[in-house]
Amino acid sequence: MSNQMTIYDISKKAGVSIATVSRVLNGSSNVKPKTRKKVMDIIDQYGYKPNAFARGLGLNSMKTIGILCADSSDLYLAKAVYFIERNLRENEYNSVLCCTGYEVEDKKESLKLLLSQHVDSVVMVGSNFILNEAEENQYIKDAAESIPIMLLNADYDAPNVYCTLCDDFKATQDATEALIKSGIDDILYLYNSRSYSGQKKLAGYQSAYLANDKVVNKDYQQCFEGSHEDIEGVSAFVQKLWDDGLRFKAIVTSEDFLAVGATKFAKANKLSIPKDLQIIGYNDSVLTLCSEPSLTSVNNRLEDMCIQLVKTLIGTLSGTEMPQKTIFSGELIKRGSTDI
Repeated sequence: MSNQMTIYDISKKAGVSIATVSRVLNGSSNVKPKTRKKVMDIIDQYGYKPNAFARGLGLNSMKTIGILCADSSDLYLAKAVYFIERNLRENEYNSVLCCTGYEVEDKKESLKLLLSQHVDSVVMVGSNFILNEAEENQYIKDAAESIPIMLLNADYDAPNVYCTLCDDFKATQDATEALIKSGIDDILYLYNSRSYSGQKKLAGYQSAYLANDKVVNKDYQQCFEGSHEDIEGVSAFVQKLWDDGLRFKAIVTSEDFLAVGATKFAKANKLSIPKDLQIIGYNDSVLTLCSEPSLTSVNNRLEDMCIQLVKTLIGTLSGTEMPQKTIFSGELIKRGSTDI
């Protein structure tokens, strides 16, 4: 029995949080004597022996964090990994990075690999790690029974899983609503992902129309299935919509690369930006400055999110009670591609 017990099992049987068990194991004075006795009784009853790699055990910690990222060539994900690694180093933690790709089985294998390396925690970068079917997320819940799992820009309710995310719904709703209130009704929404974040952004676009008593037209919600590097493909995709008779005065996108592709479409059709066509990107990446005019974009507070994620992680590993969900508000950075 003792070889199978985890800190998660102890917390369930004692009826206390994982953080409380960690404080007891660390010898923290910030635990009531009655609670300490309850936890220690469970530990004695089951012969639990904390292994040398268990989280929050001070000198026994490996001081190493695993990071899972689907695609390190993606500008957003790459920058997130940079911010997380930088903040981990500042807190004297090392990191091990696995690029998983987007297939569920590959994500599971990468997580299994990190667990075999006895990391203190795993950070999952990006909303693509949370899928719609509960069974597809079970491997995350299982892993959280032994170490804390940190999710960046995704929301998953499970014990020992901590989420740091931007309110993509509200940010996209606000951006779309700003265009509607300026008198533009025919707004194309261009997205490229059906991930948790992608769905929230799409719902935000739809909500902006409903909040202003306007009809949500599915023809104006278009998903580009190509690569995030295929900007020419985005331009051709929008061109086909235009050639098929769809007319729009503005384009709101879920990613900056889509907005760049939209500007190429506008140039090819001699549409003046922002007079004939207004464009809004998302992520406020360096791509916003690579177009003429520069792109209005939603800043989803990536650096702030990464700093908070590491703060939550370090606090959790030290046995401090930390919020399981931290939500940041996005900010619309206005540039030359709009006149709202």
